[in-house]
Amino acid sequence: GLFWLGIVVFGLMVVFSILTLPVEIGASRRALVMLRDTGMLSSRDDEAGVKRVLTAAAMTYVAAAVTSILTLLYYISIARR
Repeated sequence: GLFWLGIVVFGLMVVFSILTLPVEIGASRRALVMLRDTGMLSSRDDEAGVKRVLTAAAMTYVAAAVTSILTLLYYISIARR
């Protein structure tokens, strides 16, 4: 019973990480717009570099969500044995 309770709690954390994905991806988009609007990007190369870095930062949240989903499925498979 305690193991299943842990799975349910971990499942709630997985749902939270999935729900925050659009927020994090939107934050990266807003950061690019803000940097562009304030004139902090002096060239197209700067903008391309910033876009790559912000995309990579957003993808870390995607990778974390995928990892947590797979971990949850692993725990469920252990509990069903």
